[in-house]
Amino acid sequence: MNTFRIALANLRFPANSEESIALAEQAIAEASVERAGIICFPECFVPGYRAMGKQIPPPDPAFLERAWSMVAAAAANANIAVVLGTERVVAGLPLATALVINQDGTIAGFQDKVQIDPSEEGVYSPGSGRRVFQTGPLTFGIAICHEGWRYPETVRWSARHGAHIVFHPHFHEAEPGCYVPSIFAHPANSFHEKAILCRAAENTCYFASVNCASAGSPTTSAVVRPDGTLLTYQPYGKEGLLLADIDITAATGLLAARCKYI
Repeated sequence: MNTFRIALANLRFPANSEESIALAEQAIAEASVERAGIICFPECFVPGYRAMGKQIPPPDPAFLERAWSMVAAAAANANIAVVLGTERVVAGLPLATALVINQDGTIAGFQDKVQIDPSEEGVYSPGSGRRVFQTGPLTFGIAICHEGWRYPETVRWSARHGAHIVFHPHFHEAEPGCYVPSIFAHPANSFHEKAILCRAAENTCYFASVNCASAGSPTTSAVVRPDGTLLTYQPYGKEGLLLADIDITAATGLLAARCKYI
């Protein structure tokens, strides 16, 4: 067994852009105290996901550079790798993305959201390309929100390229009249949590999904084992870190490797 501890930042939606940085810095410090080797944040946590009704300032490259620098410094101080849900501006267009920061605070790179939801058209532009990252003995990929739930190939690509775990930053708030779950993947819940069980099982890799904490949220943060069984999940609406010890040797990628189509 080769155990690696991960942390998922199941935090409240930031009140403003500056608070998004402060909350990220605090969570990084707390994850380090808990001896996690990596922490992952929800989709576009810095400066905040541009959902309907959210008052997020226009994309600001100068703010983003400052925010990334501050989060990178926090990562270096805590000696922990970070997967930061954020956005970036490329050729004048905003992209939803995940910034990966190494334990020493250096930038490993970005994984942009390639498959955007129809509701995001006009808000974010799709990125292109996929890659895997490394921290210590852990190889990992990233599939952001909609693309992880609805496009299995985004997860399979990472598993076929050696990922032990695929992180899934997402944003999912309650809608008027929606069912309010209390048990993970209950039959009455939306399809989303069943999908993440499938993403792990069909690829023989871990799958770690992280959402913001909010009242009535249809989904919560969770970690699924390579056999598709639930390892742990965060109580719905409860803010805080979700910690999990994963066995890297269990993530063989066997079924992903056997797939003839991708």
